[in-house]
Amino acid sequence: MKDITFYFDPISPYAWLAFERLPQVLAGSSYRVIYKPVLFAALLKAHGQLGPAEIPTKRDWTYRHVQWLGHHLGVPLQMPAAHPFNPLPLLRLAVACAQPDAPGACNRWVAAKVMGHVWQAGGDAASPERLAVLQVTLGEHMSQRGLEMDDPEGAVVKQQLRRNTEEALAQGAFGVPACVVDGRLFWGLDGLPMLKAYLDGDAWFSTDQWAHAAALPVGVQRVPV
Repeated sequence: MKDITFYFDPISPYAWLAFERLPQVLAGSSYRVIYKPVLFAALLKAHGQLGPAEIPTKRDWTYRHVQWLGHHLGVPLQMPAAHPFNPLPLLRLAVACAQPDAPGACNRWVAAKVMGHVWQAGGDAASPERLAVLQVTLGEHMSQRGLEMDDPEGAVVKQQLRRNTEEALAQGAFGVPACVVDGRLFWGLDGLPMLKAYLDGDAWFSTDQWAHAAALPVGVQRVPV
């Protein structure tokens, strides 16, 4: 059985789509998923990138694309009242539900509640009132884990979220969702079939093509203006 670390931030609609599709795409494979919240904005900053929602025309396309993908794949997806938004309260709630055998990771039920808060209800994802309701929903999981049920923004949770994000960066993550297994990173919703092939022992992964991609010389570099 392979362990897959699924790095996610509920701000990403692609993370929600990949989360929902994961069991179907990987059906028949032997695996366990470890769900780890990370701060997408910190990944972008580390790589000097803008997010899709920070480029006006790409923002428009992204919102059209994810709604069509939800329709096409049969995954319920409803845009929140405003996007982007500050995902830190949601990320910290998820981290506060960390499992004892996987520090910084939440279980699938918790991940579904946190991401569904954004992509299933159509409400304001940052609303204090809605966040309070979600905290009550997750409360039993937080108390079971011995973390700050009354203060999910406490220092322990903040530090763990930072560690999760630094871990993802060390694994080569540059965006979400990112799945890591055996030190190999598979990015995005459209990377799931490739992940499935790896889990099933596709012979391609025994060739040198994976390593060669990282060794390909850079022909030219664009100079920022």
